[in-house]
Amino acid sequence: QVQIVESGGGLVQPGGSLNLSCVTSGFDFTKAAMSWYRQLPGEEERDFVGSTFHAGATTNYARSVKGRFTISRDNTKNTVYLQMNSLKPEDTAVYYCNARDARDLDHWGQGTQVIVSS
Repeated sequence: QVQIVESGGGLVQPGGSLNLSCVTSGFDFTKAAMSWYRQLPGEEERDFVGSTFHAGATTNYARSVKGRFTISRDNTKNTVYLQMNSLKPEDTAVYYCNARDARDLDHWGQGTQVIVSS
C-alpha cells in the first residue's frame, strides 16, 4: 500500500523559510520521480513546483521558484524535501508531494498548507 505524507507547512512571514518533508512507503523510492506541486488559493489546478529524478542526480524547477526553492531526497529514508527560502505571499498554497513510480503510476499525498503573510 502506497503512503505519502507531507509535513512542515505553516505560517511564515515574507522573506522567511520553510522546509517541507514528504515521507513515503509502498513503492521503490529509488526508481521514482518525486515532485512537488502546489494549489494556489481559489485555483483548481495544481501547479508544478519542482522535481527530482534519477535518485537525485537531476532536478528541475518552475521558473517562479528557481533560485529560492531546493528539492532534495534521502533514498535511505524514502523521503523528499522542499527547502523554501525568500518566501513571498504569492507562494501561499497547499503543497503536494507526488511520486511517479517505476510503472508510471502517480501517487499523491494529502497536502500541507503554507501561508506567507505578515
